Amino acid sequence: MMFIAIKTEDGVIKGKISFCCRMLNVTRQGFYKYLANKDRPWKYRDLADAMRATASEDECNDAYERIRMYQALLLKQPERIRIPGERTVYRIMKKIGLRHRPKRKPNGITKADREARKSNDLLKRDFTSAEPLKKCVTDITEIKAKDGKLYVSAIFDCYDAAVLRLVADTNMKATLCERTLDNAVRSYPALRGPLSTLTAERSTPAKLTGKRLLNMAFARA
Repeated sequence: MMFIAIKTEDGVIKGKISFCCRMLNVTRQGFYKYLANKDRPWKYRDLADAMRATASEDECNDAYERIRMYQALLLKQPERIRIPGERTVYRIMKKIGLRHRPKRKPNGITKADREARKSNDLLKRDFTSAEPLKKCVTDITEIKAKDGKLYVSAIFDCYDAAVLRLVADTNMKATLCERTLDNAVRSYPALRGPLSTLTAERSTPAKLTGKRLLNMAFARA
Protein backbone atom coordinates (compact mmCIF):
# COMPACT_ATOMS: atom_id res chain seq x y z
CA MET A 1 0.00 0.00 0.00
CA MET A 2 2.78 2.41 0.85
CA PHE A 3 4.44 1.72 -2.51
CA ILE A 4 1.22 2.52 -4.37
CA ALA A 5 0.73 5.69 -2.31
CA ILE A 6 4.23 6.84 -3.21
CA LYS A 7 3.83 6.09 -6.91
CA THR A 8 0.43 7.78 -7.12
CA GLU A 9 1.30 10.68 -4.77
CA ASP A 10 -1.32 9.55 -2.25
CA GLY A 11 -3.92 8.88 -4.97
CA VAL A 12 -3.49 12.15 -6.83
CA ILE A 13 -2.34 10.44 -10.06
CA LYS A 14 -5.50 8.51 -10.83
CA GLY A 15 -4.17 6.81 -13.97
CA LYS A 16 -1.59 4.80 -12.03
CA ILE A 17 -3.91 3.54 -9.28
CA SER A 18 -5.64 0.86 -11.33
CA PHE A 19 -2.37 -0.38 -12.87
CA CYS A 20 -0.51 -0.56 -9.52
CA CYS A 21 -3.38 -2.26 -7.75
CA ARG A 22 -3.71 -4.83 -10.52
CA MET A 23 0.01 -5.60 -10.58
CA LEU A 24 0.27 -5.91 -6.79
CA ASN A 25 -3.04 -7.79 -6.46
CA VAL A 26 -4.53 -5.08 -4.24
CA THR A 27 -8.13 -3.87 -4.41
CA ARG A 28 -8.85 -0.20 -4.99
CA GLN A 29 -11.17 -0.20 -1.99
CA GLY A 30 -8.31 -1.49 0.18
CA PHE A 31 -5.98 1.21 -1.15
CA TYR A 32 -8.47 4.00 -0.46
CA LYS A 33 -9.07 2.63 3.03
CA TYR A 34 -5.31 2.74 3.59
CA LEU A 35 -5.22 6.39 2.48
CA ALA A 36 -8.08 7.24 4.84
CA ASN A 37 -6.33 5.69 7.84
CA LYS A 38 -2.75 6.60 6.92
CA ASP A 39 -2.62 9.88 8.82
CA ARG A 40 -4.93 8.84 11.63
CA PRO A 41 -3.16 8.91 15.05
CA TRP A 42 -2.29 5.56 16.58
CA LYS A 43 -4.98 4.53 19.04
CA TYR A 44 -2.37 3.27 21.53
CA ARG A 45 -0.22 6.40 21.39
CA ASP A 46 -1.17 7.60 24.88
CA LEU A 47 -0.67 4.13 26.32
CA ALA A 48 2.74 3.87 24.65
CA ASP A 49 3.72 7.24 26.16
CA ALA A 50 2.66 5.95 29.58
CA MET A 51 4.82 2.86 29.07
CA ARG A 52 7.82 4.98 28.13
CA ALA A 53 7.26 7.14 31.22
CA THR A 54 7.10 4.05 33.42
CA ALA A 55 10.28 2.64 31.92
CA SER A 56 12.16 5.93 32.42
CA GLU A 57 11.12 6.45 36.06
CA ASP A 58 13.94 4.27 37.36
CA GLU A 59 17.10 2.87 35.79
CA CYS A 60 15.95 -0.66 36.62
CA ASN A 61 12.52 -0.25 35.00
CA ASP A 62 13.91 -0.59 31.48
CA ALA A 63 14.08 -4.36 32.09
CA TYR A 64 10.31 -4.62 32.59
CA GLU A 65 8.64 -7.39 30.64
CA ARG A 66 4.96 -7.46 29.73
CA ILE A 67 3.68 -8.81 33.07
CA ARG A 68 5.50 -6.26 35.20
CA MET A 69 4.61 -3.44 32.80
CA TYR A 70 0.96 -4.53 32.84
CA GLN A 71 0.97 -4.60 36.64
CA ALA A 72 2.65 -1.18 36.82
CA LEU A 73 0.00 0.32 34.52
CA LEU A 74 -2.81 -1.19 36.59
CA LEU A 75 -1.23 0.23 39.73
CA LYS A 76 -0.84 3.73 38.31
CA GLN A 77 -4.10 3.86 36.36
CA PRO A 78 -3.09 6.70 33.98
CA GLU A 79 -5.84 9.25 33.49
CA ARG A 80 -8.15 8.69 30.50
CA ILE A 81 -6.16 5.63 29.37
CA ARG A 82 -7.76 2.21 29.15
CA ILE A 83 -5.42 -0.61 30.11
CA PRO A 84 -5.76 -3.53 27.65
CA GLY A 85 -4.76 -7.13 28.25
CA GLU A 86 -1.24 -8.44 28.74
CA ARG A 87 -1.00 -9.63 25.14
CA THR A 88 -1.79 -6.15 23.81
CA VAL A 89 0.72 -4.64 26.22
CA TYR A 90 3.29 -7.07 24.85
CA ARG A 91 2.59 -6.05 21.23
CA ILE A 92 2.82 -2.36 22.07
CA MET A 93 6.10 -2.85 23.95
CA LYS A 94 7.48 -4.74 20.97
CA LYS A 95 6.45 -2.00 18.54
CA ILE A 96 7.96 0.87 20.56
CA GLY A 97 11.15 -1.03 21.38
CA LEU A 98 10.61 -1.69 25.09
CA ARG A 99 10.68 -5.46 24.80
CA HIS A 100 13.93 -6.98 25.98
CA ARG A 101 15.14 -10.53 25.68
CA PRO A 102 16.93 -11.39 28.92
CA LYS A 103 20.48 -12.53 28.34
CA ARG A 104 20.72 -15.96 29.84
CA LYS A 105 23.96 -16.68 31.59
CA PRO A 106 23.71 -20.23 32.91
CA ASN A 107 26.68 -19.90 35.21
CA GLY A 108 25.59 -22.14 38.05
CA ILE A 109 27.91 -22.56 41.00
CA THR A 110 27.07 -26.23 41.51
CA LYS A 111 28.98 -28.24 38.92
CA ALA A 112 28.45 -31.94 38.45
CA ASP A 113 31.52 -34.05 39.10
CA ARG A 114 31.20 -37.07 36.80
CA GLU A 115 34.07 -38.89 38.49
CA ALA A 116 32.69 -38.50 42.01
CA ARG A 117 30.67 -41.27 43.61
CA LYS A 118 26.95 -40.59 43.40
CA SER A 119 25.28 -39.70 46.68
CA ASN A 120 22.28 -41.62 47.93
CA ASP A 121 18.89 -39.94 47.68
CA LEU A 122 18.06 -40.00 51.38
CA LEU A 123 14.94 -37.84 51.26
CA LYS A 124 13.34 -39.29 48.09
CA ARG A 125 12.04 -35.79 47.20
CA ASP A 126 10.06 -35.71 50.46
CA PHE A 127 10.91 -32.40 52.15
CA THR A 128 8.35 -32.66 54.92
CA SER A 129 9.02 -33.71 58.48
CA ALA A 130 6.83 -34.40 61.50
CA GLU A 131 9.59 -33.70 64.02
CA PRO A 132 12.18 -30.93 64.39
CA LEU A 133 15.77 -31.74 63.37
CA LYS A 134 14.71 -35.03 61.75
CA LYS A 135 15.24 -33.87 58.17
CA CYS A 136 17.59 -31.03 57.24
CA VAL A 137 18.81 -29.75 53.89
CA THR A 138 21.73 -27.52 53.02
CA ASP A 139 22.85 -25.63 49.97
CA ILE A 140 24.99 -22.71 48.89
CA THR A 141 24.00 -19.73 46.77
CA GLU A 142 25.78 -16.89 45.04
CA ILE A 143 24.79 -13.23 45.47
CA LYS A 144 26.25 -10.61 43.15
CA ALA A 145 27.32 -7.47 44.98
CA LYS A 146 28.80 -4.20 43.80
CA ASP A 147 32.33 -5.09 44.89
CA GLY A 148 32.24 -8.80 44.05
CA LYS A 149 30.38 -12.00 44.81
CA LEU A 150 29.07 -13.18 48.16
CA TYR A 151 28.53 -16.87 48.83
CA VAL A 152 25.95 -17.87 51.42
CA SER A 153 25.75 -21.37 52.90
CA ALA A 154 22.69 -22.31 54.93
CA ILE A 155 21.03 -25.26 56.65
CA PHE A 156 17.25 -25.52 56.83
CA ASP A 157 15.01 -27.73 58.93
CA CYS A 158 12.31 -29.45 56.87
CA TYR A 159 9.98 -29.39 59.90
CA ASP A 160 9.26 -25.66 59.74
CA ALA A 161 11.80 -24.34 57.16
CA ALA A 162 13.72 -22.69 60.01
CA VAL A 163 17.26 -21.55 59.25
CA LEU A 164 19.48 -23.52 61.60
CA ARG A 165 22.67 -21.79 60.53
CA LEU A 166 23.74 -19.34 57.85
CA VAL A 167 27.32 -18.38 56.97
CA ALA A 168 28.56 -15.97 54.29
CA ASP A 169 31.98 -15.50 52.74
CA THR A 170 33.64 -14.17 49.60
CA ASN A 171 34.57 -17.65 48.36
CA MET A 172 32.90 -21.04 48.09
CA LYS A 173 35.69 -23.20 49.40
CA ALA A 174 35.05 -26.23 51.57
CA THR A 175 35.76 -24.20 54.70
CA LEU A 176 32.56 -22.21 54.12
CA CYS A 177 30.44 -25.36 54.27
CA GLU A 178 32.46 -26.75 57.15
CA ARG A 179 31.84 -23.60 59.18
CA THR A 180 28.13 -23.85 58.44
CA LEU A 181 27.96 -27.43 59.68
CA ASP A 182 30.15 -26.76 62.73
CA ASN A 183 28.06 -23.77 63.78
CA ALA A 184 24.84 -25.74 63.30
CA VAL A 185 26.15 -28.56 65.49
CA ARG A 186 27.12 -26.08 68.21
CA SER A 187 23.62 -24.60 68.23
CA TYR A 188 21.83 -27.93 67.82
CA PRO A 189 23.90 -30.80 69.34
CA ALA A 190 21.30 -33.32 68.15
CA LEU A 191 22.72 -32.94 64.63
CA ARG A 192 26.14 -34.27 65.62
CA GLY A 193 25.23 -37.95 65.35
CA PRO A 194 23.55 -38.04 61.93
CA LEU A 195 26.07 -35.58 60.50
CA SER A 196 29.02 -37.74 61.58
CA THR A 197 27.37 -40.80 60.05
CA LEU A 198 26.67 -38.94 56.82
CA THR A 199 30.21 -37.65 56.35
CA ALA A 200 31.62 -41.09 57.11
CA GLU A 201 29.42 -42.64 54.42
CA ARG A 202 30.29 -39.97 51.84
CA SER A 203 34.08 -39.87 52.05
CA THR A 204 37.00 -39.45 54.37
CA PRO A 205 37.45 -36.00 55.97
CA ALA A 206 40.45 -35.29 53.75
CA LYS A 207 38.31 -35.68 50.63
CA LEU A 208 35.30 -33.80 51.94
CA THR A 209 35.43 -30.77 49.61
CA GLY A 210 33.00 -27.97 48.95
CA LYS A 211 31.46 -29.81 46.02
CA ARG A 212 30.79 -32.83 48.23
CA LEU A 213 29.00 -30.65 50.75
CA LEU A 214 26.78 -28.91 48.21
CA ASN A 215 23.18 -30.05 47.89
CA MET A 216 23.65 -32.38 50.86
CA ALA A 217 20.69 -33.68 52.82
CA PHE A 218 20.76 -35.76 55.96
CA ALA A 219 18.12 -37.49 58.03
CA ARG A 220 18.29 -38.65 61.60
CA ALA A 221 17.87 -42.39 61.97
